[in-house]
Amino acid sequence: MNPPDPAALRASRLKLLLIMLVFAAPIVAAMLLTLSGWQPSGKANGQAITPQRNFAAEQLPISLTNGDTWEWRASEPKLTLVALAGPDCAAKCLDVLTKMAAARITLNQNAERLRLLYVGKPPADAAASGMTNYWKLGQDAMGALAPFKPTEPDTVSAVLVESNGTALSFYPAGFDPTGLRKDLQKVIR
Repeated sequence: MNPPDPAALRASRLKLLLIMLVFAAPIVAAMLLTLSGWQPSGKANGQAITPQRNFAAEQLPISLTNGDTWEWRASEPKLTLVALAGPDCAAKCLDVLTKMAAARITLNQNAERLRLLYVGKPPADAAASGMTNYWKLGQDAMGALAPFKPTEPDTVSAVLVESNGTALSFYPAGFDPTGLRKDLQKVIR
């Protein structure tokens, strides 16, 4: 039996090292990016809520118009879109609320995975406009959601809440309802 050719042995070892490097390079790159503190940034339209809040853990009470208290933890995985109106919710506010409800409808078969909660004094023509067909109406007697509530008249802001009660995103007054719809379509599948 002939001894192996040293040049062929080096070439085989080099090929093996190159194959290992191809598989190890992405792992090493990810590790370096993580250690440097880099985090990928998504193109969400809402603002991240920091520090994170969990409304269920805070036992944040929202009194519904039927006398019940809002359950932040849903029995099935469902997100909650909370609309918070500024003072004197009128035509502009109602228009944004209608677009928010329409965003839920565009989820098609997943529409049931999004609950709509309106917190605050409802517009004067809420029942006539059909708002109560889509939205659960409630009050925040303790003012725990005050940091998210707009101060300008006839405006509305929104908070997207995970099914475990964790507040995910904040949409300040003047937000684009189309951007909210895009975010909902990304999150609810």
